[in-house]
Parts: sequence; structure tokens; C-alpha cells
Amino acid sequence: MSALIGIADASRPAPDPLLSAIAEFVCDQPEPSAGALASAHWVVLDSLACALMALEQPECVRHLGPVVAGTTVPDGSLVPGTGDVLDPIAAAFDIGCMIRWLDFNDTWLAAEWGHPSDNLGAILAISDHLSRVAATAGRPEDVFSMGDVLRAATAAHEIQGVLALTHSFNRVGLDHVLLVRVASTAVSTRLLGGDRDAVVSAVSHAFADGGALRTYRHAPNTGPRKSWAAGDATSRAVRLARWAVEGELSIPSVLSADGWGFSDVLFDGQPLQAAQPFGSYVMEHVLFKVSYPAEFHAQTAVEAAVALHPLVRDRLDDIVKIRIWTQQAGVRIIDKTGPLDNPADRDHCIQYMTAIGLLNGDLVATDYLDEAAADPRIDALRDLMVVEEDHSYSDDYLDPDKRAIANAVQVEFSDGSVTDKVEVHYPLGHPRRRAEAVPVLRRKLADAVTNRFGAQRSDAVLALADNPVALAATSVPEFIALFAPAGTP
Repeated sequence: MSALIGIADASRPAPDPLLSAIAEFVCDQPEPSAGALASAHWVVLDSLACALMALEQPECVRHLGPVVAGTTVPDGSLVPGTGDVLDPIAAAFDIGCMIRWLDFNDTWLAAEWGHPSDNLGAILAISDHLSRVAATAGRPEDVFSMGDVLRAATAAHEIQGVLALTHSFNRVGLDHVLLVRVASTAVSTRLLGGDRDAVVSAVSHAFADGGALRTYRHAPNTGPRKSWAAGDATSRAVRLARWAVEGELSIPSVLSADGWGFSDVLFDGQPLQAAQPFGSYVMEHVLFKVSYPAEFHAQTAVEAAVALHPLVRDRLDDIVKIRIWTQQAGVRIIDKTGPLDNPADRDHCIQYMTAIGLLNGDLVATDYLDEAAADPRIDALRDLMVVEEDHSYSDDYLDPDKRAIANAVQVEFSDGSVTDKVEVHYPLGHPRRRAEAVPVLRRKLADAVTNRFGAQRSDAVLALADNPVALAATSVPEFIALFAPAGTP
């Protein structure tokens, strides 16, 4: 069999340059910068906080668990927050689904948008599984540490984020989870022990899968799939990685083949290439969702609305107009009028999120549920809103030295008076506000763990959160066990 594969490879084209660049990066990943590792520390902790919070949502829980109820996989992957120990393909789906469900995990905004911590579904599932196998076999030297997870997360962030810098898949109707599948596949293959050829093969198949349509993120089709699509991508990545490590033949010109390649079929003939060398740029500059579970382009609009809450809460009946200025991406993605059918529709509507901020002085996950949405004041305020693009916001959004996500809100009353135009350029989770954000991230983590497991478990998790050296040295199974119910194998 290997001889036949070798003969076939000899007659095949050289791999597309992007495939080779990704393979070289994950196989010879440079040590991430101190800033990247500091961000990765909180990315992992914050993602698990989001996962625990998602377990309070019945619709999320419905998607989780083994295919055959009650089954447990020996040396499988533990799904945080649950008692499930699954095969790593299924666990990657569950972990990725939970992290993404509330739209509260980290974000990357460029020509393409996305959430790089989605890749942790694959990374945590594989590293936990392989560590359990190694421990059972008496090979403690092969057990992964959380430091290994931080480096793998940095690599996955980098692949997804760098490809997003100049490639706008949404412009051709494709969803950004394509990049989750590509990044997770590359890193998963390396975690499984794959060499450069295996990574090339796996990533070529990730691109050959094509791309999911974005239609489930936009009216009139918005629905829960946008919350589990990333889990689906990470799960597929683990499967492709496993096949590649076992010798699956690559598709070397999957991107560039005339007529049949990804570029010609799905990307209007545009070539795919890395905008800059891979390193740790993306992890250094990633955006955290700190204050509100809201689509990121609306984060600063909610901040502005919350600031206006004390000025409008007693004058709701006097409001005649609400103006929202946003970036071009905000107009395209979350400017929605008319009925909103479900929570997934509401958390991608800038008018809805702004209305909640004005009404409540806050925005929490339960504000998207049907019970909260039944408040007639929400749609009454939405009907008074005008959303428009501020071109300076759009320019600053794309400026690599700024990467602002600005919004502004102003309220006009029936007597002709207006509030100040409250303008917020950088949300709390932006790198320019990182020091301000960390205490809030810590509180978000503490609340999530306490609500799920109690204060004692929260204290144990926070002890590692406050000691990055200790967390990096902790084995993956030991760390994941902190997020499991008592008695979980």
C-alpha cells in the first residue's frame, strides 16, 4: 500500500504554497511571545467559562452527549461541565458547541470575522484523550501540559486570524467556520503526531470540504446552527487529522487547480495566501467579549446604550428617535428590522441589543430568550432606531494599528432635546483595554464555575488563573477535571 501511495505522489503536483506554509508553521512553531501566552492563558479560561454558562441553555444541552445514550469511551475526552467521556471527534463537537453557544467567546475582526477560540474544541479533546491514553500505558512523558494547549491555541489562532486578514469569505456567501476547520485540522494533525506531509494532506481535505453557507446567520434564516457550526467544524477537523496521520493521500492543488480548485469554484478565482508570516500576532491582538454576550460589532453600541440608560429610563415614552452609528461590517451583519424569531436572531440585531442596554442598563444571555423578548418596549424602541455607517469607523476598523470597533448612540426626545452622542471606539475586550478587562474576565470565570460547581471549586480554578506558571505546568487531564462534576471518571 505504501509503495502505491509513493508512486501516486511522485506524479502529483507540489502542494499549494499555502498548504506548505501552514504545515511548516505548525511543525516548527516558534515559541509564542510573552504577550501571546498571557492572552492565551485567559483565552482558555474564558472559553471554559463560556462553555459552563452555555450549559444553562436547554437548547445547547440538547445538542450534546454520546450518540448512544449512557456510553463512555475508555481513555476518551472529558467534556467540561458534564460527566460525558466521549471519543475525541464527538467531544470536539460538544466542547466547540458549548464554547460558542452564547456568542461570548473571543473574536477576531478583519476582512473575515470569526472566533479563534472555537478551535479549542479540537485542541482540548485531542490533548485530553492522548494524555489519558499515555497515562494508562505508563508513559507520563507523553501527557500534555496546559502549556502545550496554550501553544497549540496560539497556532490555531494565528492560522485562522492571518487567513482572515485579507480573505473575505462572507463576500462570496461562505461562513467563517471554514477557517475554524482549516486551523483546527492543521493543529490537530500535529497534536496527533503528524509530520509536514500529514498536515498538508489534512489541510488539503479541510479545504476540499468547501465552505458552509452563511445563510443561517442572516434573516430570514437565522437560527441555532450559528451556535453549533463551530463545534461541527472542530469535530470534522479531528476526523480529517486522524485520517491524514494514518496516511490519507493529499489533494496538493486543492486551492489552485484550474476549474476544480477552491479558488475557482468557491472564491471567484481569487488566490488564497497568507497575508503575513505566521507567528503569534493574532493571539496578541485577539478581542475578548468581556461585558456582554453580543455579536462583537455591537459591543460598543451596548456600552454606549448602557451609559445612556440613566438618562432615558424615566423618559421612554418621550423618545422619538434613536440614532446608531456603526461600521460597515455592523451594517452588513447586524442591522435588522422586522420580527426576530429566536435568540440566535436577536443576538445578531444591533437594534435589539441597543434597546436592551437602554432599557435595563445591562445585557445578559437571558435577555435573548422568548420571555424577555416579549417585552413590548423592546420593539417599540427598535421602531425608532436609525442605523447608519460612519465611514471613519469603517476606516479605523480596518486600520491594522487601530482595529477599532466603534459605535455611537444618541437619543432624541419629543421636546426637541437630545442626549450627548455617546461614542465608544474600543470595547472592553480590545488589546488597548486589556489591563482593564482582566479583572472582569476573572469575575466572569469565577461566576461561571461557582454557578455550576460551587465556591470551593471556583477557588481551585482561580488559584490557577492567578498563577500562569502553575497553570501551564498542570497536566491537561488534571486541569479538565476541575471543570467536571464530582465522580466523573
